[in-house]
Amino acid sequence: MTNSLNKPEIDAPEGPAPATLEIVDLVEGDGAEALASSTVDVHYMGVEYDSGEEFDSSWGRGESINFPLRALIEGWQVGIPGMKVGGRRKLIVPPAQAYGTRGGHPLSGKTLIFVIDLLGVS
Repeated sequence: MTNSLNKPEIDAPEGPAPATLEIVDLVEGDGAEALASSTVDVHYMGVEYDSGEEFDSSWGRGESINFPLRALIEGWQVGIPGMKVGGRRKLIVPPAQAYGTRGGHPLSGKTLIFVIDLLGVS
């Protein structure tokens, strides 16, 4: 499946990072719906909330990723179900739902912004 969406640009957020997960549909999809039990095929980009620095992007690698949702960070497990194929969603994920609040991961303690394009579900 080809996706007509291009690599997203994420505007620098203003104000303090949210304390809870924020889910914003940027493009409504009209395909199959992702469930908590789904394996998803996505293109995504992630930036740090505070610095606006991109830390990861499937766009940069030129290929989407395919993962069972339950293997991903909690922010994705909560934020992707209900999304439909063809859609683009922005998630603002607080540390507790990303990589934890302290140590163990370079992104620990950081609020993260992801823009996710849902290409497929199985």
